[in-house]
Amino acid sequence: MGGSPNLGVSMAVTEKTAIVPPGTQDGMVSLIEECLGVSVIKTPISGSNLTGALVCGNSNGFVVSKYAFDSELKAIEDAGFEVERIPDKLTAVGNIVLANDSGAMVNPLLSNKSVELISQVLDVEVQKGTIANYMITGSVAAATNKGALVHPSATREEIESLEKLLKVPADVGTVNNGTKLVGACTAANSRGVIVGLSTTGPELARIEEAFGFLEG
Repeated sequence: MGGSPNLGVSMAVTEKTAIVPPGTQDGMVSLIEECLGVSVIKTPISGSNLTGALVCGNSNGFVVSKYAFDSELKAIEDAGFEVERIPDKLTAVGNIVLANDSGAMVNPLLSNKSVELISQVLDVEVQKGTIANYMITGSVAAATNKGALVHPSATREEIESLEKLLKVPADVGTVNNGTKLVGACTAANSRGVIVGLSTTGPELARIEEAFGFLEG
């Protein structure tokens, strides 16, 4: 996105749609539509083009920074999706919430009020937890309805907890030739995955396996 390999910071992807910055080029929009099989919503969040870092969602809805503008929420609502602001001061929602259509793991510092709101909007069980001892669960992992890719330092206990919550298998890996913040650099759903051009062949194989694209 704009030459940046940090795709997860730039856009938020679900099974139904992708939210991207307004300046996203037509070629990238076409790639997203073709690879991920989704519609595309163009809007900033909180006036920022770091859309993926400030919003998180699944097929049921989206949660955004408390500082998101009404016009931005309307763009998402007009596309047919529920969206709500979380009340916490932690604004980088996409960095601190990891979700698919079965569950969500969130930063342990989030308030119980925010946890309840996230559970309501996304219609999933929400747990507080860490991945590789990081609280930025959305940055260090990426999840779809088929699998999850997590930071290579994630513990077996963390992986098992995540698998139970999200109801999908999880595996460790990197992107962009060694980047461990896989959530910040990956855009994926159950139909496809988009990563930066510097991602190596072995990394791609691991990514495809983690997201369930190498099955039978």
